[in-house]
Amino acid sequence: MQQELKLRVVSGVVLAIIVLAAAWYGGFAFRLLSAVIGLLIYYEWSTITRLQGELPVANAAGWIGQAAIAVAILLGRFDFALSLLVFFFAVAIGFVVARSANWWFPAGVVYAGLTGIALAEIRGADTAGLHAMLFVFAVVWATDILAYFVGRAIGGPKLAPRISPGKTQSGALGGAVSAVVAGSLVAYFFIPEADWLMAAAVAFILSVCSQAGDLFESFIKRRFGVKDSSRLIPGHGGVMDRVDGLIVACFAAFLLATLFSLIKGDGMAPLGAALFGL
Repeated sequence: MQQELKLRVVSGVVLAIIVLAAAWYGGFAFRLLSAVIGLLIYYEWSTITRLQGELPVANAAGWIGQAAIAVAILLGRFDFALSLLVFFFAVAIGFVVARSANWWFPAGVVYAGLTGIALAEIRGADTAGLHAMLFVFAVVWATDILAYFVGRAIGGPKLAPRISPGKTQSGALGGAVSAVVAGSLVAYFFIPEADWLMAAAVAFILSVCSQAGDLFESFIKRRFGVKDSSRLIPGHGGVMDRVDGLIVACFAAFLLATLFSLIKGDGMAPLGAALFGL
């Protein structure tokens, strides 16, 4: 037990260093990390939902799509990556209509592909992107950590007993409050020109989405009877086990930033600044 805990801590520290270093350097380093995360998520998704064994042709098409999206991300062509995602989602729908696949296939194409795109585009290539990424990390990590400790300390009614029996309503509330505090602190120190009220509101929305992402992955694993998404990370399970909340939070940040950018008439301007209405 102690050895397993030590392995978990070491793995967690190493992963945090890699992610934060890539976010700090940005550019190709973070695009590579984003692309790799997207590919690993598709691998785990296709394994959990049994696409690999039961739907080999559809799964091969999915891999072609994810590889193409990863290349576009590496090249910094996020607009093209989105176009590829739409195209391969349509291909996946075609497989469903032809009854040679089920709805888990197109869902996996979007879940994995949009993860890589959202991560890479939020970070972008400027300082505002770095600050936005740190903001998202702070919100998600604060949500995870405080939801666990507050839930353990206070207990009370369960949040979603049929999906994840260990999560409590008090933990969810504690996680959301801590996320608002963490996000506001990041905005205060790194984004002084941001509207703090907007930053707090965005932090709350991302925290709720992060917790929804955690529950969503728990639902998938319970639906298919698996304990971990994979064994890729020593002591932690799989990539999806570690970034389930981050994935949906990044989806929300990506959509919010795109919406704010369009409202301001900035088109497809860098999304890091747009996330805070700048």
